[in-house]
Amino acid sequence: MALIGYARVSTEDQNTAAQLDALRAAGCAELFEEKASGASRGRPELARALARVRRGDTLVIWKLDRLARSLAHLLEVIEDLRDRGAHFRCLTSPIDTASPHGTLVLQMLGAVAEYERSLVRERTKAGLRAARARGRVGGNPRLKAGDKAMARLLARRQREIYLQELNRTADEWLPVVRRLRPARPWAAVTRAVNARLPPGRHWTVERLRRAVGAFVAEGLAEPVLLEKAPTVRGDDRLMVLVAGIARANPGMTLREIGAQLEAMRETTPAGRKAWAAASVRSLLERARRAGLVDTPPRPRGPRPGGVRARKDKRTKAAIAG
Repeated sequence: MALIGYARVSTEDQNTAAQLDALRAAGCAELFEEKASGASRGRPELARALARVRRGDTLVIWKLDRLARSLAHLLEVIEDLRDRGAHFRCLTSPIDTASPHGTLVLQMLGAVAEYERSLVRERTKAGLRAARARGRVGGNPRLKAGDKAMARLLARRQREIYLQELNRTADEWLPVVRRLRPARPWAAVTRAVNARLPPGRHWTVERLRRAVGAFVAEGLAEPVLLEKAPTVRGDDRLMVLVAGIARANPGMTLREIGAQLEAMRETTPAGRKAWAAASVRSLLERARRAGLVDTPPRPRGPRPGGVRARKDKRTKAAIAG
């Protein structure tokens, strides 16, 4: 029944201090904050906050437009929370999705917020049309004049923002990359990274390769990570995937790993949908020999109707007799 707080501002010049103070005063024990446009759905901290929310928890925001700028996105987030048995609360509006009244208010306020945003867009477009009619053109005049120094400054600033974002998530992908590259191809490494991430978040091969390249260029990662991978067997993809699951979840048994593979709709090397513990063990042993995992062999886990169950049944029968 935790309260999870989310705060957002649109630019680097703004700060979330007022929002965070209000969220702490409301009882939020865990807070997520970021600087990103509300119109963008690609907000990593919002994704982390939503992934953190569990059944019975409540996502809390200070103001409605801190979460979304469109009714469609707003309702999408709220519907996802409700499907998972979680709730949503806005501190500056009478919204509580635990009740039908709160849901109705949410929809009404969301519609008003979207209407206001459309008015702002129309006013902006009208202002631009009026400026063009007077011979004024928007944009950075120094860039339009071909100022190379300004272009370099903007490119450097964009690079800094990109590296800051990579630094915030490096713990999620860099250790996996260092463990698997260059022995494994980028596609296999990307799958191993994504296997550790919550649903709804993933890397593409090109994004991950670009991130590693940026870290190497800045001296934050080893150049060897970018070297070409050797030719590998076709089923090495499964080996890397199983190794990633095993390293991310050291306590999982072979059968639990198999169940996760089935949930991911991964078929066995023979093309079967159901994973036996022996198949998982075989891949783990190969991964261990390749240096991808260093854990000892895992137990298969309890087997319904197995030897232990038969022994317990005989013992109960002897006691009853």
